[in-house]
Amino acid sequence: MTVSIVRFGGSNCDRDAERALEYLGIDAEIVWHEDGLPADTTGIVLPGGFSYGDYLRAGAMAARSPIMAEVREAAAAGVPVLGVCNGAQVGCEAGLTEGAFTTNESARFQCEHVHLRVERADTPWTAAYEEGEVIEVPIAHGEGRYEIADDRLADLEDEGRVLFRYCDADGETSPEANPNGSKHAVAGVLGERDTVAVLMPHPERATLPDIGPTDGQGVLCGFEQ
Repeated sequence: MTVSIVRFGGSNCDRDAERALEYLGIDAEIVWHEDGLPADTTGIVLPGGFSYGDYLRAGAMAARSPIMAEVREAAAAGVPVLGVCNGAQVGCEAGLTEGAFTTNESARFQCEHVHLRVERADTPWTAAYEEGEVIEVPIAHGEGRYEIADDRLADLEDEGRVLFRYCDADGETSPEANPNGSKHAVAGVLGERDTVAVLMPHPERATLPDIGPTDGQGVLCGFEQ
């Protein structure tokens, strides 16, 4: 079992993801996007960073790299795929999930710890939590506001494809607890399969006990399911 972490020009969280996965005992390998996915790939991470300098739109250039056709094919075959921060933007741009991430309501880069409410606990990415549980993870983004047409968001919610929402420490959603103005406080969503997920917060930065909270471990354990 090897999780391939796709590195684009401008990725800067690939090593964080690799270290976090290896801490959890999950084999991981950083893969340069021009080299394609290794044959032994059993999971895929689209890491955070600033692929192609966020030129045009965050994630738009990386989403058109040839490797993303391989990622889509793997996702359709049931291979677990996780997009984090810039990787979430890439995932949306590549059609792995619906919606888009755009400029924060504050129009500034935000780097802070936030609380997330687990909306479903029956997915690979949330099986370590209880439904309604509140976890603490960091964010670091300038374009993290989740947007989608109201009718499509209603469909996603009806289909149970909202994975995490921003909330306060008590699990309540509010404008004050929503760091970027995401519609309906959405922080993470699922693709058509629950083995595909994108989220703006960084679980890999909340995994190693020597650098802070470890609430993000459960998300990365999705590669063990």
